[in-house]
Amino acid sequence: MKKKLLSLILAAAMVTTMLVGCGSKEADETASNSAPVADEVVEDDAAPAPAAEDEGDAAGGIQVGIVLPTKDEPRWLQDQAQFESILGDAGFTNQVLFSQGSSATEKTNVETLVSQGIDVLIICAQDGAAAAAAVEAAKAEGVTVIAYDRLITGTDAVDYYVTFDSFSVGVAQGQYLVDNAPAGSGIPLYLYAGAATDNNAFIFFEGAWSVLQPKIADGTFVIANSSEAVALQDKAELTRDEEAAIIGQITTDWDFNVAKSKAEAHLTAASADMKGDVVVLGPNDGTARSIADVFATDKDVSSYIVTGQDAEIASVQYVIDGKQSMTVFKDTRTLAADSVAMAVSILNGETPATDTTYNNEAKDVPAKQTNIVVVTKDNVKAALIDSGYYDASEFTGL
Repeated sequence: MKKKLLSLILAAAMVTTMLVGCGSKEADETASNSAPVADEVVEDDAAPAPAAEDEGDAAGGIQVGIVLPTKDEPRWLQDQAQFESILGDAGFTNQVLFSQGSSATEKTNVETLVSQGIDVLIICAQDGAAAAAAVEAAKAEGVTVIAYDRLITGTDAVDYYVTFDSFSVGVAQGQYLVDNAPAGSGIPLYLYAGAATDNNAFIFFEGAWSVLQPKIADGTFVIANSSEAVALQDKAELTRDEEAAIIGQITTDWDFNVAKSKAEAHLTAASADMKGDVVVLGPNDGTARSIADVFATDKDVSSYIVTGQDAEIASVQYVIDGKQSMTVFKDTRTLAADSVAMAVSILNGETPATDTTYNNEAKDVPAKQTNIVVVTKDNVKAALIDSGYYDASEFTGL
């Protein structure tokens, strides 16, 4: 056992080394130690045992289980690649499973991993509330639960939370619209949000609203596509129920097709004074591209500014080409490495490092936040190429 602990401590040191330069607040300090998105999904990638004398421990089951929402978005394939690379290099047996948009599948995935003897569960919930039952079952079996990127709500079975600073993502998106909007007043503002089942969608929207609301209240922006938002436009701080009412009207469900259909419906219903030069709060890159494509084809829209997040390859190309205005870069290498570092601490019987807490309606969950970087056409190379996150050959027009 002492040899096993020594192996884990050495693994922790390896992870720490990988993080040097990767956790900085500045884009030019981002590490360059990881390959971009894996080309195909591998659901079971158990690394070899760290040493011959530990083979019995490794053979007893998987040490770290990871559950991610879907294979169908590049963002989660990026995360998978980082987990498998970092955990494998650090000598941990691990398995990544995908829930494919189903809370029932997610629960089955957790049960499967628990049956394989995991010590730590890292889970990005499909539905933050529905996932409570799954993590409670894992916790009952002595598994330490780390909520990854999305907070699981309504349960005290969540031990830790690793996340990007989601409020700051929303602030960055809203501030970009404020700073780059056309001159004058009465500028049409189209609002879109993520899935109402995702707690992060609320935090993103809250951050954006904190910046946009003053400009709505003073007449700079005019909300074009949400009667609920119009009814609350003079209120700087919204309750959860008020946010839910707005998000219920403007949700994309994080789905490209839903975003496209909703944007088409909004523009069809919009009067002439709600077109022209417009600004658009796009919640993430996939939906932003769908929304941008719709606005680009409407002959009555003179120009549009649209936000995104995740720095997906397709959206980075859109930014380079001027089809999407910005994206928020959330370095999955850092987030995955933070999760691995946390798992190492847990397996060593130590208390993981955290820097804040998030209330999940049942407890204040200790959390580790990762900073974000705004990417525009002007800093694509510095933020994403020079940092080693992507290779320049993946893009044209740089």
